[in-house]
Parts: sequence; C-alpha cells; structure tokens
Amino acid sequence: MRAEILMILASGLLSAAFCAVLIPVLKRRGARQYILGYVEEHKGKMGTPTMGGLSFVAAVALCALFFGLYADRHALVAVTFGGACMAVGFLDDFLKFHFHRNLGLRAWQKIVFQIAIALFAGIYCVLNELTVLNIPFTGLSFDIGIWMLPCVAFVFIAAVNCVNLTDGLDGLAASVGFWYFAAFAALIFLTGGGQALGRLSLMLCGALSGYLLFNTYRATVFMGDTGSLSLGGFAAAIAAFTGNLLYVAIIGIMFVCSGISVILQVIYYKRTKKRLFLMAPLHHHFQKKGYSESRIAYVYSLITAAAGLICLIFVR
Repeated sequence: MRAEILMILASGLLSAAFCAVLIPVLKRRGARQYILGYVEEHKGKMGTPTMGGLSFVAAVALCALFFGLYADRHALVAVTFGGACMAVGFLDDFLKFHFHRNLGLRAWQKIVFQIAIALFAGIYCVLNELTVLNIPFTGLSFDIGIWMLPCVAFVFIAAVNCVNLTDGLDGLAASVGFWYFAAFAALIFLTGGGQALGRLSLMLCGALSGYLLFNTYRATVFMGDTGSLSLGGFAAAIAAFTGNLLYVAIIGIMFVCSGISVILQVIYYKRTKKRLFLMAPLHHHFQKKGYSESRIAYVYSLITAAAGLICLIFVR
C-alpha cells in the first residue's frame, strides 16, 4: 500500500509541475483553443491554452518507468496504446492551432487512425491469450477466443470517442476519468487482474488530480484531443488486458451517455428536423438548462463513483 500511495503522489505532483511549466509555453507557441461559435456559453474561453493532456500523459509515462511498471509487458503495452492515441490527438490539436481553426484532422482521418490502433490492441489480446471476459455482477468468466479481437476493437473506438465527446466542460472529462480509473484500480486488485495495471490506473488518478488543479472552472488549460483520446486509449487498454472489458460501459456510464446522446440527436434530427436535446453531447443540454459547469462535473463524477462502487460491491 505504501508503494501505491507514493505512485499516486508522484504522478500527481509531476503532472501539476508539468502543467505549471507547459501552460506558458503553450501560450507563447499560440496553442490556444478555438471555440465553436454556436457554444455561446464558452465565448469567454477563446484563446485558453490547449494540449494540456501532455502533462498527465507524460507524468504517467515517467512514473511508470521510475516505479518499474514496464517490467510488466501488459502495462508497457497499455502505456504504448495510450501514447498512440495521444499522438493522434496531438496531431489534431496541432493542426487546429497551426491553421487557426476549430477543425484539425478530418473525421475519416481520425477514424482510420483509431481503427488501426484498435485492431492492433485486439490482435495483441488474441496473441497473448488475453481472451477471457469477466461478466459483471455474476462472478462468471468466459474465454471467447478470437472473438476478443472485434470486441476489443469496438470498445477501443467507442471509449476513445466517448471520452473525447465528454471533454466539453471545465474539469468534466478529467474528474470523471479520475473516478473511472479509481474504480478500475480497486476492481483489478480485488479480482487479481494484474498488479501493474492496477498501479497504472492509480497513477492515472494521481496525474489527473494534478491536472485538475489547472482545469477546474475556470480552466487555465484544456486537455485537448491530446488528453481526451489518450484517456480513452488507457481506459480501453486497461479494461481489455485485465478481462474487464464489459465494465467499461458500466463504470464509464457518463462517457457512454455523451456518445449515445450525440447519436440519438443526429438520428432524431434527421428523422424529424427537430432536436431531442437542446444541444449534444448531453452535458451541453444541461448547460443550456442553466446548470453550472462545476455542478455538471460534480454530478457526472458522483454517478461515475457510484457506478464503480456498485460494481465493486458485487465482485465475486
């Protein structure tokens, strides 16, 4: 337990230090967020530095090296996949500020990169016989063999995009991510899914805590796609490599709500020419209803923590 506490503290302090150093650098380099015109409530955020996700990803990567997590191959590969997703997000953010627009990579370009990473993750699971699925609330597990490949690929793509869609308010994706990884760390330790991956989850908690010092309302830095895509990659990789793939949609229920709300909005609008929500993703609907960003982030985090606790109560 002492080692785990040190990991959380180290990753948190390192992440906060990286943020403090990174923010003025991002300002000088012009790495600022361009706000969509139709998000009226966010007009005052125009020019806030983005790509802050570099801070917590770097903190996790360095702490994992320092504490010897890379001796575990699955932990090393999980960090690699998180870093690969971060690279896609970094390219997207770079193109945005380089060309002074809100559009970076095209949608098809992002999905091509994501599919490639997701397929590699699925192949890794099959080749390393990480093909067992733990069924939530039952204590049952099934080896699904080659079918793990499409399952992992689907969860990777879904997780990366859902976390990305959740990153729309100050502190929202990071605070939800904190409770998601905290719950997964406890789940892994309770089920024996791999100590190194449990520790990696705790490092992500610490790193996100350090980042939140600069990202809660009003944020002085945004994680950008650099951070949100990497969080989705870490979330999916840790779940896949520990056999807890099905827990992603339960513990990450608020990430799922973000993704589903966008899908429902598009389908409903195409059929009726009316909007199901005032604005999608769902957190913008609540914002339009008059709820503050801090309250929305708090409720999202509370629901995520509750979902995690329910899963842990029924672990067998």
